[in-house]
Amino acid sequence: MIDDATIGTFLSAAASDDEGDLALAALLIARIEHHGLDPGPSRAELERLGALATASLSRLGTDASPRGQVEALNALLFEQEGFCGSERAYEDPRNSFINDVLDRRTGLPIALSVVYLDVARRAGVRLEGVNFPGHFLVRYPRKGRHGEDPGELLIDPFGGGALLTDTDCRQLLRKHVGEEAAFDRRMLVTAGKHDILVRMLVNLKRLYVSMRSFPQAREAVNLLVAMNPLAADELRDRGLLAYHIGEHLAALRDLEAYLRITSRAGHPPEPADEDSRSEYQQVWEHVKTLRRRIASFN
Repeated sequence: MIDDATIGTFLSAAASDDEGDLALAALLIARIEHHGLDPGPSRAELERLGALATASLSRLGTDASPRGQVEALNALLFEQEGFCGSERAYEDPRNSFINDVLDRRTGLPIALSVVYLDVARRAGVRLEGVNFPGHFLVRYPRKGRHGEDPGELLIDPFGGGALLTDTDCRQLLRKHVGEEAAFDRRMLVTAGKHDILVRMLVNLKRLYVSMRSFPQAREAVNLLVAMNPLAADELRDRGLLAYHIGEHLAALRDLEAYLRITSRAGHPPEPADEDSRSEYQQVWEHVKTLRRRIASFN
């Protein structure tokens, strides 16, 4: 179980102005599976990779183009160090944990992107995450290091650092969302540190629920609720997970909180929102059942 001290350190790293804290916060998420994990060795490996990246980029000279910098990072991480996307075991939780990604040299798009962002940052290249549907990406922003306007570069760490066109993005979207999905460049929204951590945790929650690993799923939701205590959907999910593992008091507390947040002056959501109203009623039935069960224990 992730303890309060870990949650406190995680929240501090998630909320800080230092983008270097992204890797630390991501490493603390790994304590869902690796209890008591020391982030030190993984951070040391990132520092080593950053030093190698710095040396590679310095050999390019001060006039290196954005594309040249990206190609140097790709050569280091994917050719020399052997990082690659995990195609065969996409649902393996280890593909989401940065320590495992560094050890095994493989992972999901967002985990590989965290490594890519951190190594680039250490080498003085400021990149940003891109919250693309179904497949996390990295972007070299439009403005270059010397103020030139080279046009943005979209990078796919899962695909070995491939530079993507709009056509590539359209194909990725259809692969992950469906053939009818329509690509729009507004989907290429920048993801800050908070967004990245939330997406990592939501991915893990869904994965663990699909595996029926409810205690681990609940740990992921604990961190999501810590980041936003008024997140109604996460309170609902944490309550339902507690219900599944037989922690009835905790389940009742969270589900009652969900009802308070989603109701208006004690009434369920407006009838026009049929899905929300149905969900509210389902949770209310769970609450009534839990109240009866807990009363019977007294």
